[in-house]
Amino acid sequence: MPVSLIWIPIVVFGAAFQTARNALQRALVETAGPWGATLVRFLFGLPFAFAWWAAAALIWGVPSSTEFRFMPFVIACLVGALAQVIATAALLQSMRKSNFALGSFFSQSTLPLTAIGGLFVGDLLSWPAALGVAIATLGLAVVSWPKRIEGGLRNWSAARYGVLSGAMFAISGNAFREGAHAVSMESPFYAAAVAVAIVQLMQSAGLIAWLVATDRPALRTALSTWRVSLGAGFCGWAASACAFTALAFAPAAMVRVVAVVDMPMAALAGRGLFLERLTARQIGGAVLIACGVIATALGSL
Repeated sequence: MPVSLIWIPIVVFGAAFQTARNALQRALVETAGPWGATLVRFLFGLPFAFAWWAAAALIWGVPSSTEFRFMPFVIACLVGALAQVIATAALLQSMRKSNFALGSFFSQSTLPLTAIGGLFVGDLLSWPAALGVAIATLGLAVVSWPKRIEGGLRNWSAARYGVLSGAMFAISGNAFREGAHAVSMESPFYAAAVAVAIVQLMQSAGLIAWLVATDRPALRTALSTWRVSLGAGFCGWAASACAFTALAFAPAAMVRVVAVVDMPMAALAGRGLFLERLTARQIGGAVLIACGVIATALGSL
């Protein structure tokens, strides 16, 4: 496979880890709350992140220090770290108010938002890739449209949290791409490893400080359930490592579209773990999304 396309299987592996991480975090929401469940993804992933940084330095070497741009790196990491924390908490709330699969689907509203955000950092898409984004977005609208409830109204609460999650993931995706490029343009694997470790360190410190000030029982619960938390941390680190590496190779919008392969994974996990089912309309929307993914992938050739 050409090096320019290696990001595609990396994204697919990352989507699998993301689905596993979401399932483990969802199990913690009821006891640790959304912020405690968000913390475990970053805190328990730190040992893996720093180990991968060291391994990347040994395997690919440390790039020249003249490539490193300190302030752009720090700013990009801070913006991306904060946005990803908010996105994760909103995603867990969306799952809590709907179900596991639909919460994952709602958060994919990040697709068009990431494409728009990428324009501001110079990431222009080819026409086939832009068409793929549009088709996948249409599929997301079909999948995510809520049912009517009493009085003929529709319950948009889960969708609102999902859209907030998508918007924050869009910001974090573009920020992380800029952060990796600030480390090195020539060594994407090493640059991604550095960015993941520093971002997760920022997120862990910030969330611990927040929980100490606002919700110490949630912090204690997150730390005491270390077996589940460690699994969520590993899967969270693996998903982030794959995502950051892919972002070093390709524009954030293209990475996000291919990452939509986590939707069928989420649907299967929702059915197997939480006994959830999808409607015919939602399955039809998923087919549209798959077509959008294929178009986007072809647009990257």
